[in-house]
Amino acid sequence: MTWTREDAEKTYHVKKWSDGFFDINEEGNLVIHTNNGKKDVPLINIIDEIRSMNINMPCVIRFHDILRSKVKILNRTFRSVIDEAEYEGRFFGVYPIKVNQMREVVEEVIDAGSKYDYGLEAGSKPELLAVLAYNKNPNSLTILNGYKDSEYLKLAMIGTQLGKKIVIVLEKFSEVAKVIELAKEMNVKPMLGIRSKMSIEGIGRWAHSSGEKAKFGLTIPEILNAVELLEEADMKDCLKLFHFHIGSQISDIKTIKDAINEGGRMYAKLVNIGCKLEYFDAGGGLAIDYDGSRSAGDSSMNYSLEEYVEDIVYGLKQICNLEGVPHPNIVTESGRAITAHHSCVITNVVGTIDSTKAYYPTKKTTGEHILVSNMRALTDEAITLDNYQVAFNEADQLKEDSLNAFRLGILGLDEKAKIETLYWQIMNKIKVILSDVEDIPEDLKVLQEKMAPQYLCNFSVFQSAADLWAIDQILPVVPLTRLNEKPQNLGTIVDITCDSDGKIDQFINADGIGSLVPLHELRDNEDYLIGLFLTGAYQDVMGDMHNLFGRLNEIHVFCDPEDPSGFYIEEVIRGSSCSHVLSTMQYNPEYMDLKIKRMINQRVAHGKIAPRDGFKYSNFYDDCLSNYTYLANENHKPQKEQDIYQNLQ
Repeated sequence: MTWTREDAEKTYHVKKWSDGFFDINEEGNLVIHTNNGKKDVPLINIIDEIRSMNINMPCVIRFHDILRSKVKILNRTFRSVIDEAEYEGRFFGVYPIKVNQMREVVEEVIDAGSKYDYGLEAGSKPELLAVLAYNKNPNSLTILNGYKDSEYLKLAMIGTQLGKKIVIVLEKFSEVAKVIELAKEMNVKPMLGIRSKMSIEGIGRWAHSSGEKAKFGLTIPEILNAVELLEEADMKDCLKLFHFHIGSQISDIKTIKDAINEGGRMYAKLVNIGCKLEYFDAGGGLAIDYDGSRSAGDSSMNYSLEEYVEDIVYGLKQICNLEGVPHPNIVTESGRAITAHHSCVITNVVGTIDSTKAYYPTKKTTGEHILVSNMRALTDEAITLDNYQVAFNEADQLKEDSLNAFRLGILGLDEKAKIETLYWQIMNKIKVILSDVEDIPEDLKVLQEKMAPQYLCNFSVFQSAADLWAIDQILPVVPLTRLNEKPQNLGTIVDITCDSDGKIDQFINADGIGSLVPLHELRDNEDYLIGLFLTGAYQDVMGDMHNLFGRLNEIHVFCDPEDPSGFYIEEVIRGSSCSHVLSTMQYNPEYMDLKIKRMINQRVAHGKIAPRDGFKYSNFYDDCLSNYTYLANENHKPQKEQDIYQNLQ
């Protein structure tokens, strides 16, 4: 049966999760759509150019066109809906840099958003230092969240003195007195915001971000007391922004509607008691459809960007009109929706792990145990659609009996190895038959999972996909090539770390989420590349130093229809060297190098190592210190264990 683009789309759901930025072409390559749609660029072409520059896998690729598009789409959607609704306020969005603090990302967001007065949000002192330097637009907002000490507040007020629209959001009641004291001391009239603890709770993994037990925000009594303190200090007119946040990745639009309703009433009531508020900050939460299901599941969303914006604009307008208060300027702190799509991790498969293909000679020997003979006899029988269940049951029973016999000392290692080899030969025959079975029995579904090969990929889950490991976030996994061929295997992904948790075993499939992903059989002398997508939000900045792998090589790409290739590489940022990650953990690579040289010299002096070899070993250790932490891409050839077994045969 011919395998088509439509079949590949049904398998990997690229159009559903990619928001139109990625697709599959007729040649079976995953491509990125350019802004003008004139020239789709196969990702494999970008990889080929990366390798021509002697840059190894794995790597992060940033598509700055996508990042810029996301900023423009968000701002243009708000402008369009505001005009349509005849809403009297403006949209002043801010990008929360905690989502991805990489300088290159922040610079692109600021540049793409400059014509829309799109600003930045910080939640810590280091982030504040960054946004003060990079948000140069005098018309855009700089929103400051998080808990604040005197140093943080002083930096904020210096920003105000520099002519920036700095909004200090009061997160806890004790900050009110600090702000009043420092403002008078520095003779600064700051712009203040106040964050409310909402009674409504969010949804999904971050539901705890809101509600009465939320970490941040003031209760209604605290808000009223804060307003009174500001009034006593003649600073009530400094209160310019009302803020709430109900969590990240809000998948259900009803939660957003309820939050706007409650927050809108809070804003209106504060205005009616004399607070001259100008901004309504609905926080973050705009979701990403990671699994393409268009549902209220944790990894999806049951609404569009247009619906999200309309619910905020029209909902707030209605409340303000009913309460008789001015329409405020609208602020949102969307980060995930801005950055997730622009970045992906590309890794090469370095081999497969498949114990079902292991080989051991099974030739009949004199006096062998009856269990071995029975398993061999079962292997010799023809297995068909009519008897595969019977064959499975018999083989499974023989395997269990052999294990009990081995534990009792009845079977030797040689006989146990023969039985296991014969058993998996039978299971592989059944596996082939199951590919034509629509309604697979439950026990045989378990067999499929047990027999699924593990594709060993050159990356670290802990470094490059922290949410995937920590909170079971779904991230799309797609081969870059051969999408015009039917995948032969259902497998899982494992990384090269020494931790058993370094794996991916949750994937998008036709039924929602499954434990296996369709992947192709590896070919001799041909690299097999896999992409991990939607990694631009949080994953770039949350990775740890597990196994000291460190940061990946990073490539920044722009699509350009005028370029013969349809793209150009703007910047390459080399990933961590072994020396760098060791230094991060307080090792001294220079001293380590010296110690190894001394050890080698001692062995040379005692005649244990030849002088020529000693020089080579010393240089090799030195080279390794300066090299990439991940596996070397040796001729880009994945290891195939079955080739080794064939040689044994």
